[in-house]
Amino acid sequence: MLEINKIHLGDCYQLIKEIPDKSVDLVHTDPPYDIVNTKPGGNSSLARSMRNYNKELVTANLNINLGIGWCKEIPRIQKEINCYIWCNKAQIKQYLDYFVGELKCNFDILIWNKTNPMPTFHNKYMSDKEYCLYFRKGGFCNPTDFESAKTVFNYPLNVKDKNKYGHPTIKPLKIVKTLIKNSTQPGDLVLDCFSGSGTTALASSQLGRNFIAIEIDEKYHSLSIQRLEADQSQQKLFQL
Repeated sequence: MLEINKIHLGDCYQLIKEIPDKSVDLVHTDPPYDIVNTKPGGNSSLARSMRNYNKELVTANLNINLGIGWCKEIPRIQKEINCYIWCNKAQIKQYLDYFVGELKCNFDILIWNKTNPMPTFHNKYMSDKEYCLYFRKGGFCNPTDFESAKTVFNYPLNVKDKNKYGHPTIKPLKIVKTLIKNSTQPGDLVLDCFSGSGTTALASSQLGRNFIAIEIDEKYHSLSIQRLEADQSQQKLFQL
């Protein structure tokens, strides 16, 4: 079995096979998005801004739609299907087809409503939201208050953490902690197949959950370990 409470460097397609059957309580992960137009035209400041952002995704290999192949191990490794997957609009159908169409899961569509989105709306609606699909088939879900039960999270772009950890699609820690707290209990095991900047690992650590995180990029793997260790050291100081 992969060591728990560790961010592993490697390919999730291979490493996930080392996770025992029926051992994972929750999957929370943020796979690469399917970005169709990586080079929006025009010379406006908005178009240049979008090109710069999409260039970040291409450079970090975060614009590749991996399909659902990586999901095939989820029914094996989970005690009961209990899974949050971040995605963009282009990927919603493929996940619904698999988890709802094939596996007959229940689902919710959660939304991160960005309160300070990039003002790009020429010939299209503004990119002011991201989707998080929640699939479960008997999985634990128990929001404890009105705020944590909402399906729309109103938070600004995570500019501070993005600049600090260099990951272009980093999610707000507060949202991730809410989802993990809603769908696990202390001591449960959380898996993140595309760990990125390590937000799932960090949130799990802060909440007293165990985790297995997998990241294929050496740069983000190293930065996420530094982020996690710095936070854990700080937490220990508060406990003294």
